[in-house]
Amino acid sequence: MAGNNQMQQDGMGSPAVDDVAQLACFVIGDLLCGIDIKWVQEINRNLELTQIPLAPDYVVGIMNLRGRIVTVINLGKKLGLPPCQMGAKSRVIIVDRNDEYIGLLVDGIKDVVNIDVSQITPPPANIDVDKGTFFSGAYKLNDSLISILDVEMVLTEDSKGENG
Repeated sequence: MAGNNQMQQDGMGSPAVDDVAQLACFVIGDLLCGIDIKWVQEINRNLELTQIPLAPDYVVGIMNLRGRIVTVINLGKKLGLPPCQMGAKSRVIIVDRNDEYIGLLVDGIKDVVNIDVSQITPPPANIDVDKGTFFSGAYKLNDSLISILDVEMVLTEDSKGENG
């Protein structure tokens, strides 16, 4: 527990608390996941993608986002889970990594939730070692478990052992 929990004021006059984060939640199949909202530029429902020849099998294609070319990856396939399907509820989460936009295709979007970072636990033991590297932890929310995606690992880690 923090002895002297010092809160700083933000420009709006409310306390800025370091131990609270916001997760943008989404689903891949039956798995509830979340990513820190700081990564998210926008959530897009445009699924008009141009395929890229010879791209890794988890790359679904590219999209034009107001003049920016965005590479879109199938997050399910990238994580070694069942591939996300393009359908009415599918969305592309646009994340910004070093000023490069990457799209993460997911099966559906859920709420943004506030979490207490001190309550984050290690990734569940039932996620195998290869998949586990993509998750930084888990958070219990009511009767659900949110697997917290490590976006940096997803975007830097090559897909293991798959050759298209």
